[in-house]
Amino acid sequence: MTVQVFIDGAAGTTGLEIADRLAGRSEFSLIALDDAQRKDAKARAEALNAADVAILCLPDDAAREAVSLIANDRTRVIDASTAHRVAPGWTYGFPEIVGRDVVAGALRVSNPGCYPTGFLGLLVPLLRAGLLPADWPYTVNAVSGYSGGGKALIARFEDDPDIAYRAYGLGLGHKHVAEMQGHAALTHAPIFAPAVVPAHRGMVVEVPVPLAAMPGAAAPDALREALAAFYAGSPLVRVLDGVPDELLLRRSDAPRDGLDLHVFASKDGSQARLVALLDNLGKGASGAAVQTLNLMSGLPETAGLRL
Repeated sequence: MTVQVFIDGAAGTTGLEIADRLAGRSEFSLIALDDAQRKDAKARAEALNAADVAILCLPDDAAREAVSLIANDRTRVIDASTAHRVAPGWTYGFPEIVGRDVVAGALRVSNPGCYPTGFLGLLVPLLRAGLLPADWPYTVNAVSGYSGGGKALIARFEDDPDIAYRAYGLGLGHKHVAEMQGHAALTHAPIFAPAVVPAHRGMVVEVPVPLAAMPGAAAPDALREALAAFYAGSPLVRVLDGVPDELLLRRSDAPRDGLDLHVFASKDGSQARLVALLDNLGKGASGAAVQTLNLMSGLPETAGLRL
């Protein structure tokens, strides 16, 4: 049976990359609207209600409106916006953390944010195992390619090659913080320090942990072993050994839907750097949505993904 899919917001970066991953796949049939219909509420409502699965690649308010236009109990939703990531009644679309069966059976799924994917992918297994304390004031240092900022930021970076680094979220009220705190069940909101670099895609997310100062914290080797055990057999998440001389984001990086995790530590084990590498448009956005779509459709979770 062919699954009818409507990408609401198909002209945006995330929507285009989702469509690219679905291209040529006979399991899915895309419901398409022309340019005039994309902003017509009636046409969108008809498409949303005709779809087996609607994928929302929209600003938050438009995503909420799209959900309100669904007048049946059949159309399932994957929301790539931040509108429903901590909303009651929505399943968080991180199958490795919430469970593949949970995502597969969900009616409403919120796609994780790109930065939270790295943060939660690192911390949640360690917090659940009791190897790090949930009441510690964590910090998150991260850099991303500019494509995560949408068309305006893409144009800004591509039109002004003099920009070398853009720090933002300086008011400490970034909307990813509630998502990170809530899904990690942390006592304190983490301090989130995001930045953008002049690369189209790619992301490095780092959580420094002063283990010697943290009550009940495990040794670095135990952290690495716990992550490896948690993700054992995962086709998308790798826990890597060794300490490279450097980690690089390249302007030429190809799309990738996996997530790589590292635990780097001082020789005496008193400090560690938990580091995640991912494609902000892959496992951080479009790839994650397609992984969820595959699971919801009863298909192998990696079908159509770039690994």
